[in-house]
Amino acid sequence: MERAHVLLTGGTGFFGLALLRQLQISGLRAPQITILSRNPEAFRAKHPELASLASWIKGDILLRESLPWKERFSHILHGAADSTLGPSLGLVERYTQIVDGTRNLLDLALETATARFLLVSSGGVYGVQPRALQGIPEDYFGMPDPLNAENAYSVAKRTAEHLCGLYRKTHGLEIVIARCFSFVGADLPKNAHFAIGNFLRDALAGEDITVRGDGTDVRSYLDQRDLAHWLFTLLLKGGDGHAYNVGSDVAITIAELASLVRDLVAPKKAVHVLSQSQDVGIRSRYVPDISKAQNSLGLQVSIPLTKAILIAAESNR
Repeated sequence: MERAHVLLTGGTGFFGLALLRQLQISGLRAPQITILSRNPEAFRAKHPELASLASWIKGDILLRESLPWKERFSHILHGAADSTLGPSLGLVERYTQIVDGTRNLLDLALETATARFLLVSSGGVYGVQPRALQGIPEDYFGMPDPLNAENAYSVAKRTAEHLCGLYRKTHGLEIVIARCFSFVGADLPKNAHFAIGNFLRDALAGEDITVRGDGTDVRSYLDQRDLAHWLFTLLLKGGDGHAYNVGSDVAITIAELASLVRDLVAPKKAVHVLSQSQDVGIRSRYVPDISKAQNSLGLQVSIPLTKAILIAAESNR
């Protein structure tokens, strides 16, 4: 079988770093990777050992003229979206980047005879998780309120998924959707809106570990090595026209998470919860049902959260 040639967008962020580190492990079994990036030089300077694993094209998903229209790819893994820098983007900018960027990449897939297209989407497309639902399955058809401007990211991801469905129906392009939840790993930013990253930062360098809210929100975390394995599996083997949740189904409250990080990394530090506990009935829950990926593709959570935290901490000491 001919070696896959994958065009990767979002290759310099957390997901891209996870995928490139997975390539280091995979060696000759790995697909050929070409990364589209606005600033390949900066990534090469910071991660020369990872940059050498891929070919690079300087371009921007929003600038059609910068895209590699004359190249040929067997697969496209479209993960570009500034989720880490999202708060610094305007709401319209966030929406435009996701929706227009996805459409440009879908057009590129048609032009370059790409056979399969994996969109990195988000569990946010489901909207608010009902209290009675322990894990959100792929056939739950809730959605974020489209009239709430703060839902720009989630609504844009839902729109991008719909674009994929349209291109599949109209042009026969094989489409797979990865609905991603929450993650942990050495490359997760430590000064962004990711609670576990901030807890690790506090445990390693702060005086105490601080929970900004009341700690009752519920999340789950998949290690970045499992994330990379899952994404490559979905890209190559996911069912055409199917969406798969990507994440862990082991739930934990944010307060419990902060205490766990403290116990594992800095047992002498205190945990401070800044807000009073809310009514438990309105707490946020964001946990996927991953039985589809488990049963149809054999994907598993192979790295437990405790081990993932220890590895991430050790990598950042």
